Amino acid sequence: MAEHKTIVAATTNAHKLAEIAAILAPLGYEVISRAAAGVPEFEIEETGATFEENSLLKARVIFDRLGGQSITLADDSGIEADALGGAPGVFSARFAAMPGDTNHGDTNHGDANHGDGAVDRRSDHGDAADFSAADLNTEQGHRSRQDRANNAKLLRLLEGVPAGERTGRFVSVITCLRPGEEPLVCRGVVEGQIDFKETGKAGFGYDPMFIPEGYDHSFGLFAPEDKNAISHRGKALEALAEKLAKDKSALKP
Repeated sequence: MAEHKTIVAATTNAHKLAEIAAILAPLGYEVISRAAAGVPEFEIEETGATFEENSLLKARVIFDRLGGQSITLADDSGIEADALGGAPGVFSARFAAMPGDTNHGDTNHGDANHGDGAVDRRSDHGDAADFSAADLNTEQGHRSRQDRANNAKLLRLLEGVPAGERTGRFVSVITCLRPGEEPLVCRGVVEGQIDFKETGKAGFGYDPMFIPEGYDHSFGLFAPEDKNAISHRGKALEALAEKLAKDKSALKP
């Protein structure tokens, strides 16, 4: 039987954990949650200005909590809308709760220049309107209220933007920390279009409104294995597996 190597995932997002585990399992890696590794529940403040910075930050916090003796993996990911200058970007997971209508509003992220070149599509609707829309969205009621509100806000900010200008991408940056080794950092990107509505009940987050390049339907209508084969997270994890395979001595059972 092939030897499985254990990797601790820093995420508390059950959907992300399931995707990471599913992608890495056939490659010989057992992915466990940080809770299963004995790390108590707490929130990691994401203060980075880039996906790379946040991914490393999250991996480092859990790695240190485990005494620097366990292989630790962290993902930071999000969606970028070209019509919004790349928003919501690193703020994707908490977009509806952010002040202002784009990611160039005041935040607790210091001097991060997330809004450079962003299109200001402010309106007289506040974030409360997006959470209200989330509560009324019975079609996507199986998703978290935060996810539904994030999607509602992105759709609202893109109102009036024609199909040809609704380009964007999903980005995932995976950082893997190993005892006594340099960090491994892998980026995965999938280009596509942001739809005018949400479709499908698969996936999570912005999946029901993102149509990957070369397809005519959203990730919300993909089977999990089909999404993982082309997704941003799948690409980043495949790149990581290749790097780990070249350095087997760093992976100890």
